[in-house]
Amino acid sequence: MAREVRTVLALKPYRDALAVPGLRPLLLVAILARVPVAATAVVMTLHVLDLGRGYLAAGLLGAAMTVGSALGAPLLGRLVDRRGLRPMLLLTTAVSALFWGAAPVLPYLVLLGAAFVGGLLTLPVFSVVRQSIAALVPPTQRRQADALDSMSVELSFMIGPAGAVALATSVSPALTMYAVGGGIVLAGLILLVLNPPSRARNEEAMPAQPLPRRQWLTPRLIGLLAGGAASTLVIAGTDVAVVAVLRDANQVDWTGVVLALWASYSLVGGFTYGALSRAVPSLTLAVVLGLVTIPVGLGSGEWWLLALVLLPSGALTAPTVAATVDAVSRLVPASVRGEAMGLHGSAMVVGLALGAPLAGAVIDATAPAWGFAATGLLGALIALAVLPTELRHRRSDAAEATITPTPASAGVHADGRNARRRTGKSARRLQTSTSAASRDQPFDNRP
Repeated sequence: MAREVRTVLALKPYRDALAVPGLRPLLLVAILARVPVAATAVVMTLHVLDLGRGYLAAGLLGAAMTVGSALGAPLLGRLVDRRGLRPMLLLTTAVSALFWGAAPVLPYLVLLGAAFVGGLLTLPVFSVVRQSIAALVPPTQRRQADALDSMSVELSFMIGPAGAVALATSVSPALTMYAVGGGIVLAGLILLVLNPPSRARNEEAMPAQPLPRRQWLTPRLIGLLAGGAASTLVIAGTDVAVVAVLRDANQVDWTGVVLALWASYSLVGGFTYGALSRAVPSLTLAVVLGLVTIPVGLGSGEWWLLALVLLPSGALTAPTVAATVDAVSRLVPASVRGEAMGLHGSAMVVGLALGAPLAGAVIDATAPAWGFAATGLLGALIALAVLPTELRHRRSDAAEATITPTPASAGVHADGRNARRRTGKSARRLQTSTSAASRDQPFDNRP
């Protein structure tokens, strides 16, 4: 009986979040839209190898697309802030159709330049979904919604790369590129039809002049972005190190199983994070994620042991990403949320772009197990460097919320003291004036 009660209590925050109008279809579209995006890196690598070039050429192609998307995400977010979601979706969907329609037949050097442009104007599915969640879901339920979004990301990355490899090996990498491109274009069209909000209804009014970046791009926000980059650096390094460790142990056939278990740990961790009664600071999660990744290499002897020691880092993956998204969406004004979420996306991409080659370089110079230690240590140090600033701001916010009385509560205390001093007609006058003041006061207790 007690177990059933605890289960109901754990599910209730998610039920309340999913009851928000528009969230369920958005999350469903997010899963479907992210599947082809998740397959992009794998299919591009397979295509370059099919052209007779090596992994270096494939890495350069991926880097060109990554740099382009990191630069383009804030610009596209700013476009959403200024013109709305649909103009941005029209632009990026059209460019995606042109790029993926031509990419399979382009020579490598031309494809390299096209990949940069394609990345610059790629469909920003992650930023669009997260900005829409911030607009749809009230702050009290946003943590659960962000946790569901992070879990949907894990599902997409469990399906996308594996499906792309299966299709490329059974048919051809070129046709797989067309399939991935078609999926991305279809995702853009579905988002155009769905047209999720980029602002809440009470946030629709735009300022007469754009808000200067110096007013919202604060050291605190930069610290949160650095923590997000640190977390994806650790994730990307772990991904590379898992493959290297299993290859070194002649157990490469178990790679898919280990990575699938790692992703399942993340799903469970994301669910648990959303069910918690109190949020955990994203930078704290990023520090712990880095620290628990450092010793993962100790399980490099057997695939099952590696899968077991990956449990702590896997369980912290989705919560860390969800907490970072939630923190950024709460910190910035609605009028610049698109650009801020674009910067968040860029920070995550930068972490991914740095983590994989860092782990690879350490593995080449030492041993596969050291890939976990190097990326875990660097990620923890980055998050630790900015954690004190965030904790100081959180203590200050908590102190202000505790000490500063609300206007309504101040009025109640003052009226109570005056009422005790007055009797008869004076007390009735006080009650009348208080009621009139209450009628004139805006009603701020909306659910």
